[in-house]
Amino acid sequence: MTDTPVPGDLNAPFRFEYDPAVLRYGPDAARTLSAELDAHGYDRALVVCGATVGETPAVMAPVREGLGDRLAGVFAETTPAKRLGTAYDGLERFREIDSDCLVAVGGGSSLDVAKIISVLASTDRDPATIGRAFVDSGTIAVPEAGLPPIVAVPTTLAGADLSIVAGVTAAPDTSPVDEPASGGVGDPKLMPEAVCYDPKLIATTPRSVLAASAMNGFDKGLETIYAATATPITDATASRGLGLLTEGLLAFGTGDDDPWVYQSITQGIMLVQYGISRTDGTTLSLIHALGHGLTRTYEVQQGAAHAVIAPHALSYLFEQVDGRRSLLADALGVGDASDSGAAVVDRVSEVVRALGLPTRLRDVAGPGQEEFPEVADAVLEDAFMTNIPSGLEPTREDIVDVLESAW
Repeated sequence: MTDTPVPGDLNAPFRFEYDPAVLRYGPDAARTLSAELDAHGYDRALVVCGATVGETPAVMAPVREGLGDRLAGVFAETTPAKRLGTAYDGLERFREIDSDCLVAVGGGSSLDVAKIISVLASTDRDPATIGRAFVDSGTIAVPEAGLPPIVAVPTTLAGADLSIVAGVTAAPDTSPVDEPASGGVGDPKLMPEAVCYDPKLIATTPRSVLAASAMNGFDKGLETIYAATATPITDATASRGLGLLTEGLLAFGTGDDDPWVYQSITQGIMLVQYGISRTDGTTLSLIHALGHGLTRTYEVQQGAAHAVIAPHALSYLFEQVDGRRSLLADALGVGDASDSGAAVVDRVSEVVRALGLPTRLRDVAGPGQEEFPEVADAVLEDAFMTNIPSGLEPTREDIVDVLESAW
């Protein structure tokens, strides 16, 4: 283990620039959407969601009731693929009903599509020009002004709500492009104006979907503690959020459906996101880079990839550097352990098992062992690797070893 300076030292200078959404939390919070739109001066909302959410009365009834006469229409066509073509269909609907804001209901896919709709609505460039630029650059330029605002109503635990980025893909059969492409859009103007956290809506999500999404959000909290870009502010929110998530997810894994469980995981996912997506960078790091490498060209679901790889990534991290293991152990409720690094790995593994998620790469639709060197190259090139802790210098062989240990 190498002793290196770590974020959070009381003598370490930091700068924290963050302009988050308004946070609205509470059971039945969705029924207050009209008041939130009124506070921001919005009158005609287009709800953006997936087909399943759009057909789920337990979700849509409180959303419809909450919006009241401010509900102008529903676009229930988002998919996990987050297609540019879907965003263009949503844009057509947005303009058809003369909306002035977007209400994204569901998981990260619906929020990302809503963000792309907002970007497209604010530009006069034709679809072919945008499509060609996206193929060439992997992104879509965000105009300086005119973006319709977004209010997010999450129903999963993926933790995409307090973010200034959006992922998007394109294919010739669904989008104005001449070849498949994928990428992302990032800009402070993509931060939602408000996020409505309603534990009753979280509780409507099928348990298997909620469990899979949980690791995405849970790992955001883990990484925020050890990332090179951590601050005392994000230490506080991530630590408290991880504690709530750990307690709630372990209970959820036993089948406990008491309201406190959903209240705990909803507040936890809200807190671990606070301050992690900022103008000057993010706290996403090693685990998310590994997750990108495992999902970029494979069918493995992102939450499953995170579940499999997180304990092994942490073991590697703690072998090389301190990784702020003591703070992580305290946050996860195992601060009294004699070996805090091992206790953190065991606690994360316990959460994975409680959620019924896969624990081996060989059990998911990911890469075979012969592909590990290629995956390792992609991981090392991932932008999130710039946020790994000081003193950690992974090689291709190191990443392959992590993948082998997860196999």
